Amino acid sequence: MSIFAENTEQVLTESRTMRAATVERTDVLTKVKALALLPDGVHATTELVAGFFEVDAEAIKKVVQRNREELVENGLRVLRGADLAEVRDSLSLTGSRNFTLFTRRTILNVGQLLTGSEVAHQVRAYLLNVEESASTAARSEAVDRAELAALQMKVLAAASGIVDGEWLQLKARHVAARALGEEPEIDPLDRPLYVPDFLKGKGLKKANILSVQSWFGRRAAGLYEAEHGERPGTRTEDTARGSVRETIAWTYRALPVFEETWTRWYAAEFPQAPAQLSIAGGAA
Repeated sequence: MSIFAENTEQVLTESRTMRAATVERTDVLTKVKALALLPDGVHATTELVAGFFEVDAEAIKKVVQRNREELVENGLRVLRGADLAEVRDSLSLTGSRNFTLFTRRTILNVGQLLTGSEVAHQVRAYLLNVEESASTAARSEAVDRAELAALQMKVLAAASGIVDGEWLQLKARHVAARALGEEPEIDPLDRPLYVPDFLKGKGLKKANILSVQSWFGRRAAGLYEAEHGERPGTRTEDTARGSVRETIAWTYRALPVFEETWTRWYAAEFPQAPAQLSIAGGAA
């Protein structure tokens, strides 16, 4: 169970890691209460922050003293000297030799840390509820992925002995990785290689591809069989009309066969074609 599910304020007040996980949710501030800022619309002084949390300025100063490093990381600045003189008028700052400035992110960080403030309590409660909702949604998405993966694995198991074994293993690795929310780790040579994509890479237009692809595939299969002593493996795919057909499960391991097929039967007819394709999918 996620630590957020405990829904206790100690999660935020005692754990810097948990505070870092929610410190970007500055929208929470205005959902709890109207936030007054300096004329630039970005910064607030210690007094303005104290007014937001309905505590005295000393309470804010103590939070800053105890957690200065963390607050500085989240945007806290102390202006003095030349830096203060440069912005004093634009920010309407008067009557002090230095000012501590808070951004929205810094103010939220104070709300994560400040005890004894009802407003800070509401901020923390809102953050915890938001995170719990996000965690619940993430768990629901993971369950959906797992259920879909289980169904796909059943289909793949049923296809064993009918569809090319290497293609089935590749597909199963894809399904398992997606179920875990990961990107599948695939050897570049095991990526699917499609005749239309190969011909398109050779510079052929759509009309030429449609007229060439069927015989190209047959000739490539013949060369493959002559070289390996067996026909290439097959897989099933859905057609545009909704039917299912059997097709060869080409991968980039067959790229040399494709190139030989092209050289023998098509290179002279389509001399505008680019150089040979590489395993990465582009011209070599």
